[in-house]
Amino acid sequence: MLKIIKNAALLTILIVPAIFVGQSSPTATLLALSKKDHTLAIVDPVSLKVIAKVPVGNDPHEVIASSDGKMAYVSNYGSGAYNTLAVVDLVPQKALPAVDLGPLRGPHGLVFAAGKVWFTAEAAKAIGSYDPATGKVDWALGTGQNRTHMIWVSDDASRIITTNVSSATVSIIEKVASRAPGGDWDETIVPVGRGAEGFDVSPDGKEVWVANAQDGTISIIDPAAKKVTETLASNTPGANRLKFTPDGRRALLSSLRDGNLTVFDVATRKEMKRFSLGHGAAGILMQPDGTRAFVACSPDDNVAVIDLKSLEVVGRIDVGHEPDGLAWAQTH
Repeated sequence: MLKIIKNAALLTILIVPAIFVGQSSPTATLLALSKKDHTLAIVDPVSLKVIAKVPVGNDPHEVIASSDGKMAYVSNYGSGAYNTLAVVDLVPQKALPAVDLGPLRGPHGLVFAAGKVWFTAEAAKAIGSYDPATGKVDWALGTGQNRTHMIWVSDDASRIITTNVSSATVSIIEKVASRAPGGDWDETIVPVGRGAEGFDVSPDGKEVWVANAQDGTISIIDPAAKKVTETLASNTPGANRLKFTPDGRRALLSSLRDGNLTVFDVATRKEMKRFSLGHGAAGILMQPDGTRAFVACSPDDNVAVIDLKSLEVVGRIDVGHEPDGLAWAQTH
């Protein structure tokens, strides 16, 4: 009997560490890129501790997670020097072979929608989609615009919106009925401010807010009418990213030039608060439950954690040198 008890105790000791390792990755994780270290940090959003770091290749700029939260895809940008998407399996936390995009050079903006990875290819003046199920780039479309940089895709992948930095335009691209393989697409070019880069679509889909870095303005587009309806003086030179809160009531605007984060009341179009996060503020990510925002402070080598109720900095995360792209991975 004593021998059986000892064996049972030993078995328990052996099993517990295995269970602990299996539970080391929470069901929700924050993903943060380090451009200088060429790594993806996987962060526990509760403890704000880095769980793991995975290599992701040269000049990683943006990251997105699959809808099941199990995979991450990273754009290797290099202003057109590179043409790959790094792939990370978030379950074992390891790098997989990169996706070769061929002539679609300078991938930057990323979205995961309708089971595919949608990306911009800045140097190719194009956008495309990669299908993880087939392991192939299955579609591409030229925008005819300079520096097609960031991208948004509707859930059903019937509407795509991009900012085109050097052309100072926004492309609204819609799928139309066609017998052609991949369908046919109509593109509407909407002129906005100079340096149009960061943008977001309101949660109700009725407005597109575009941050114009060179003009220090925000262009507000009616996507149904496909035209600018209002231009706000944001007084934010070097505006890098713009994101709506999940409830659509506020918009956050980061500046890579002065390090300020500016909060706007969407209904009144008025500035609510402006505060410094350091020497430069870049990528913005909203926590899905609307309680916090994460902002990459690239020159200061940290990610700031913002309480969206108090609009105060409540933490800093060290994810590596020169953080930028951020994403949320939720396993189901």
